[in-house]
Amino acid sequence: MAKKDNNNEKFVKGAAVLAAAGLIVKVLGTFLRIPLGNWISAEGMANYSVAYSIYSVLLVVSTAGIPVAISRLVSAHMVKREYRYAQKVFHTALMIMTVVGILGFLISFLGADLIAALLKNTDAAPAIRAIAPALFLVPLFSSFRGYFNGRQNMNPTAISEVMEQVVRISVGLALAYYLLHKAGEKEAAAGATFGASAGALAGLIVISCIYLLNKKVIQKKIENGIQDTEKTSVVAKQIIIIAVPIIIGSSIMPIMNMIDTGMTMRVLQGVGWTVDESKYLYGLLSALCASLIAFPQFMTQAIAISLVPAISRRHAVGDTEGLVETMKLGFRTTTIMAFPCMIGMMVLAEPILKLLYFKRFDECVDAAPILMFMSVSIIALSMEQTTTSVLQGMGKQMYPVRNLAIGCLFKIVVTYTLLRIHAINVSGAAIGTIVADFVAFYLNSRKIHQFTGGKADFGLTYVRPFIASAIMGAIAWGVHYGLAALLADKNPVVANMVSTVVAIFVAVIAYVILIFAVKAITYDELDNLPGGSKLKRILGRFFRNAE
Repeated sequence: MAKKDNNNEKFVKGAAVLAAAGLIVKVLGTFLRIPLGNWISAEGMANYSVAYSIYSVLLVVSTAGIPVAISRLVSAHMVKREYRYAQKVFHTALMIMTVVGILGFLISFLGADLIAALLKNTDAAPAIRAIAPALFLVPLFSSFRGYFNGRQNMNPTAISEVMEQVVRISVGLALAYYLLHKAGEKEAAAGATFGASAGALAGLIVISCIYLLNKKVIQKKIENGIQDTEKTSVVAKQIIIIAVPIIIGSSIMPIMNMIDTGMTMRVLQGVGWTVDESKYLYGLLSALCASLIAFPQFMTQAIAISLVPAISRRHAVGDTEGLVETMKLGFRTTTIMAFPCMIGMMVLAEPILKLLYFKRFDECVDAAPILMFMSVSIIALSMEQTTTSVLQGMGKQMYPVRNLAIGCLFKIVVTYTLLRIHAINVSGAAIGTIVADFVAFYLNSRKIHQFTGGKADFGLTYVRPFIASAIMGAIAWGVHYGLAALLADKNPVVANMVSTVVAIFVAVIAYVILIFAVKAITYDELDNLPGGSKLKRILGRFFRNAE
């Protein structure tokens, strides 16, 4: 029987909590993106997407590195019972984030017109300005998340994320609907983006309250732990040393996406597409397809976030063997989640688009080939994120920066070349991103092997989940198109909805069975999952000899 590992159990359960919260957040997110996609044209949604591309860049600069630094330092000192030091890390980071948040707000609010003009979409300026308050609030919010994640307590992060999303959607939809009918699409896009600011405020309030409720327990641990005499300036220096490379690395891809926005429009227009046609194509890519590709990332991001403190704890006490085992578990968990999402999105690209954007069937037909290309990025980005988290947990944060930068050089060449091919057009930007992520993943993996001597079992980690996913994809395709044929005389919206929903439901059940059938997950590994003992009893009736 497999040996139970408390650190790996915390990692898996922490990832499961964040994944559950991420699922709720993503499902709720569809209540924003889908109505917007049906209310506002692809050209209008381009304004919304441009604002979020700017927001993503500034947000990465303000939040990517420091929360990871908090999580890593808090985890490393907690395992040594240096609770006061861990608390000092949090307080110091909170001060840094306040300054960073103010700068992010000023850049976005005061520079909205200039930024929109540089990106050749002046109509996006109101949306960029509306999202500026979030750039002040989210850094503070992220400091609390990093602190709790470092304590391997993912519940506060999960609760606050759900609350943030509920408020974001409620406010964003209400303002978008009101402004669409009172002013127009440009103002509606701004109203939708303001929802992010309202949601950030709600999330910050919730996680601050959770912290205050836990203050007595935290203080008691500090009093009973090992004391420290380190100056705040020294702690700040440690945070910055860890954070800056991560910020640089995390900024590369959002910056490249922002360059994509400008490059896509310019290159398409340069090879004969009109301004309206290029905006339409970019709207298909960014508004219809990118939001779907982002959906399954709630699972893989949860794994990546949970890996940093888990790896950091192993690294802090010199447990290389345990570190490699945690790393392998992280890789396997990622591929088990990412492969079925990739295959499912690929084989049901058009039906899924039509299910969500049922008022824009013609746009869905045009967007389907783009989504099929983009689905490959699910596994590419997931593995790049996971390997990056392993290196960050080991204190090797400069290597992911360099590797992603190399990947982005490939992206520029591939994107520019493919955008100029008329038949590929905007899909060239998606293919370029896939290439960048695969290059970064490969280079990260080489470094991990160099530092630890360990590497994932190729068959167990990649081949088995892929086989299970491929069979699942075939089943989903057959169920959907079989039902679609039977319902051909019905309303096309209803027929597509029924056949797609049933196909997805059948695919989920099939995949759960298949991952055990191909032994991508062993029977005893269920002990590490939340509710795993109950699941073992159920599956034991069917897989008594699984091992």
